[in-house]
Amino acid sequence: MKDEVRDFVIAQLQDMNYDVEGIDDDTTLGPAGVDLESLALADLSVRVEDKYGVRFSDDESEQLALMTVGEFTTEVAGRVAQQV
Repeated sequence: MKDEVRDFVIAQLQDMNYDVEGIDDDTTLGPAGVDLESLALADLSVRVEDKYGVRFSDDESEQLALMTVGEFTTEVAGRVAQQV
């Protein structure tokens, strides 16, 4: 499941016109890595929520920006697993 989520996240980043070349599990979503701004991070979160039926609270947005791609995909996969 984690690989599927990672592939989806990277595809969405590419769709949002971010350069996905060299993105790996250690790349942060925020300023030090992909450099998602708050609106872009919210957009990515909504896309993930729509695809996988998970929810992120408004309070989590700052935490998401600090996560790496690997941490984010693990978090999403974990939430999906809890729904089953």
